Amino acid sequence: MQAITTTKTATALHISGAEAIIRCLLAEGADTIFGYPGGAIMPVYDALYDFREELHHVLTRHEQGAVHMAQGYARASNRVGVCLATSGPGAANLITGIADAQIDSTPIVCITGQVARHLLGTDAFQETDVMGISMPVTKWNFQVTTAEEIPEAIAKAFYLARSGRPGPVLVDITKNAQVEKFDFAYTPCTNVRSYVAKPKIDPEAIASAAAAINEAERPLVIFGQGVTLAAAEEELKQFVEKGNLPAIGTLLGHSALPTDHTHYAGMPGMHGTYAANKLTNECDVLIAIGMRFDDRVTGNLEYYAKQAKVIHLELDPAEIDKNVVADIPVLGDCKESMACIAPLLHPRPRKPWFGKFKELDQMEEEKVRQGELHPTEGALTMGEVIDKMNQVTQGNAVIVTDVGQHQMVAWRYGDFKLDKSHITSGGLGTMGFALPAAIGAKLGAEDRQVIAVIGDGGFQMTLQELGTIMQTKVPVKILILNNEFLGMVRQWQQLFFDKRYSSTEMDNPDFVTIAKGYGIEGQRVTERDKLPEALQTFLSHPDAYLLEVAVGKENNVFPMVPTGASVSDVRLE
Repeated sequence: MQAITTTKTATALHISGAEAIIRCLLAEGADTIFGYPGGAIMPVYDALYDFREELHHVLTRHEQGAVHMAQGYARASNRVGVCLATSGPGAANLITGIADAQIDSTPIVCITGQVARHLLGTDAFQETDVMGISMPVTKWNFQVTTAEEIPEAIAKAFYLARSGRPGPVLVDITKNAQVEKFDFAYTPCTNVRSYVAKPKIDPEAIASAAAAINEAERPLVIFGQGVTLAAAEEELKQFVEKGNLPAIGTLLGHSALPTDHTHYAGMPGMHGTYAANKLTNECDVLIAIGMRFDDRVTGNLEYYAKQAKVIHLELDPAEIDKNVVADIPVLGDCKESMACIAPLLHPRPRKPWFGKFKELDQMEEEKVRQGELHPTEGALTMGEVIDKMNQVTQGNAVIVTDVGQHQMVAWRYGDFKLDKSHITSGGLGTMGFALPAAIGAKLGAEDRQVIAVIGDGGFQMTLQELGTIMQTKVPVKILILNNEFLGMVRQWQQLFFDKRYSSTEMDNPDFVTIAKGYGIEGQRVTERDKLPEALQTFLSHPDAYLLEVAVGKENNVFPMVPTGASVSDVRLE
C-alpha cells in the first residue's frame, strides 16, 4: 500500500480482524450498512451482533440490491455508502452496482469476504478473483490478507471514496484476517502520496473565465452532478444570478438548481428540452460546470457547440479536453471556482437571449407538453402522472428513477425545488436500480418523502427487495408506470427499425398482489378520473405503498435527438 498520512493514533485494543472492521466503520461515522451474509464474511457478521445498537445493518435480498442501496444512501445524504458481501457469487453480484457508482462518481465502500490466505489461487469453494474483476470499475481496490492491514486499508478506502472526484472502493478481506487477533488502533487517512484530491485553482484561469463571460452576448451554463458532489448548489445560484446566465442541467445534475428558478432553462441531451439543445449550438460562451460532456448530452461531437468559447470548471483533470476541447479550463473544486469567478462577473440584461429560450420553449409546449401533460382522451400518459404527482409533492420529494422512458419523463416533468432530489442511474443506465436505491435514499434522508418511479421492466429486475421493505418497514413509495413494453427500446424499434418489436412486449404479473404478499398495500389505476385520488392515497399512506398506473403502450418521449445527430437536429415529433 502507498504511504498515508494519519492523525494521532488511539489507544490499542487486542481484538479480532472482524471486530476491527466494525470499529473502523464506526470510526468513519457509518451508521447504516447494507449487506447479505455468507461463509467468507461470517466472522464480520458475528462481530456485528455485538454492535447492533451502534451500526444498523439492512439485510437485503440480493447483493446487487445492497450496493444500489448504498448508492441511494450516498446520493441522498452526501455521505459514504457501505455494503458487505461474501466471496465468490456474493462479491460478483456487487459488480453491476460498483460499475454504476464508478461512472456516476458515487462514494461507496464495498467490503467483501474472501477465502483464507492459504487457499488463494486454488479455486477453493466460492473463491473468485474479485480484485481482477473489480479493478476496472473501482477508484481503488485492495486485498487484505492479515488482520494488521485492516485499519489502514479501511481508512484509505473511506478517504479515497469521498475525496476528490468520489467513487467506489472495494476492500477484499480474507477469512483468516477476519479471525486473527491483533492490537487495534484506528487513525483516519488524510492524504495519499501522489494523489491530488483537489487541484490548486489558477487565478489566471479564473480571470480569463470571468472576462469571457462578461464579454458574452449569449452565454450558457451547463451544470452536472459535480455541483451536487461539491455541495455547491448555493454557489451555482449565486453564479448564475450574478452573471445573469441561463443554466441547463444534465440528467445527474438535475435538482442542483431548482426547476422553478428564474435562470433555469431546461435540460440538454437526447431527451432534453428543445430550447436547451437548439441554443447550445447558438451560444457564444458555454460554461460547463462539474460535467463530463457525455455522448447523451452532446450528440455528434463534430457539430457540438463549435461556435462557442468553452469554459470548463472541472475537478478531474482527465475530463478536461476528453470529449470537448476547453478554451479556458478551470481545474479545481467547482464550489471554490464558482465562488472565485462570481464576484468578477458584471451582469448584463441579455433580454433577447433569454427571449429565445422562451420562444423555443413555447414551441415545445404546444407540440409536446400539452398533449403529454393534459390529454383529454385515450390512455393515461407518463407525463400527466408525473404532473399530477407534482401537485401533491409540491416539488419537495426525492424522486429515484430507474432506466427507460419513465426516467426521461420524470426528469423532464418532475418538479425539484430542493437539492439532492433527483437520483438515477446515469452513465451505466442500470435497470433495476430504482427500488433498492430508493430504500437506501430513504434511510439516508429519513425526513424526506422518497418516491421510486419505475417501469414494469426494471421493477422486475430487483422486485425481491420488497422483502427488504417488509423487514425494515422503510416507508418508501413505489410508482410503477406500466406500458407493458420495454418502452425505450420499443420507441427506437418504432422510429428506426420499422416497428419490428422484437422481444420488447412484456406479459406482466399482478404487481399489486405481489406487493401485498410482502405486506405492502397498493392499487392499480387505469382511468384518468381515478388518478388524483390514487396519488393522494399513495403519498399520504404512512407506510410503504405501491401504485401501478397503466399508461399508453406505444407513447413516445419527445423531444429526441436521434443517435449520431447534432443536438440542433432535436425532433419534436
